[in-house]
Amino acid sequence: MIVTRFAPSPTGELHLGHASAALVAHAEARRGGGRFLLRIEDIDAGRCRAEFAAAILNDLAWLGLDWDGEVRRQSEHFDDYCAALARLDGEGLLYPCFCSRKDIAAAGQAPHGPDGPLYPGLCRDLSPGERSERIAAGRPYALRLDMAAATARAGRLEWLDRTVGTIAARPDLFGDVVLARKDTPTSYHLAVTVDDARQGVTLVTRGDDLFAATHVHRLLQALLGLPTPAYAHHRLLLDDHGRRLAKRDGATTLAALRRAGRTPAEVRAMAGQKEGPDGKPSGPGIRHQGMLEGSVDHGIIPGSR
Repeated sequence: MIVTRFAPSPTGELHLGHASAALVAHAEARRGGGRFLLRIEDIDAGRCRAEFAAAILNDLAWLGLDWDGEVRRQSEHFDDYCAALARLDGEGLLYPCFCSRKDIAAAGQAPHGPDGPLYPGLCRDLSPGERSERIAAGRPYALRLDMAAATARAGRLEWLDRTVGTIAARPDLFGDVVLARKDTPTSYHLAVTVDDARQGVTLVTRGDDLFAATHVHRLLQALLGLPTPAYAHHRLLLDDHGRRLAKRDGATTLAALRRAGRTPAEVRAMAGQKEGPDGKPSGPGIRHQGMLEGSVDHGIIPGSR
């Protein structure tokens, strides 16, 4: 059975880009008689708000999208993420990092990865005593994955993207990624990997801005003994200036379109869904709407397909 999910963060109201992503995931599930799940990714307590979470549910219902089962809220499952961290720590794959952004910048020019400059490893080789002293002194820290040790443990890995084929995983491109911070016991990479497994997701549909992140997620799946879903990354909706729609840029929200008199059918069409005379998604159009067509460089390793 196909199980997909839509997983927005309640840091603002949904816009057309969110609608497009939700429609793709919903159509993929419903086409095959599968399940469509909803997850609220609210680990960032400083930016996430309850009213935005409520608005997400209202917007999806107004669009005509139904979901199966209870909504999973990440803020209610920190125990799951802590258990995953404990497993990685028990295998010697994590280390505390006490560096500030200023410390990292002062270390000199570093190679860049998909998320920006790679961490130069300043805290990787601290002795157990030095780590304990700094923690006891109340120094803030993050938990980083020792990428060299992790990739050596996992060995060669692959993952399947339904739009471009089999990809050789290269999590090393990210360096020693942060998996948790003192005040937030998880990160995006860890939380979504654990959540997809917990929810039984078999097909992850999401924007191609997250394509590269799948390299890290595949590694975490291997280290934690979690199943690997298939993936289908779709192109993002762009504004008139060729920029992807984003909350921070004031992208027109679904609520604003609703207030302006747009109907759900009109908004679904604006988000790219094709519908038949009966108002239902017609044929495979939505399945491929916005899917990768070879026009975006995802850093695919030559020979990996």
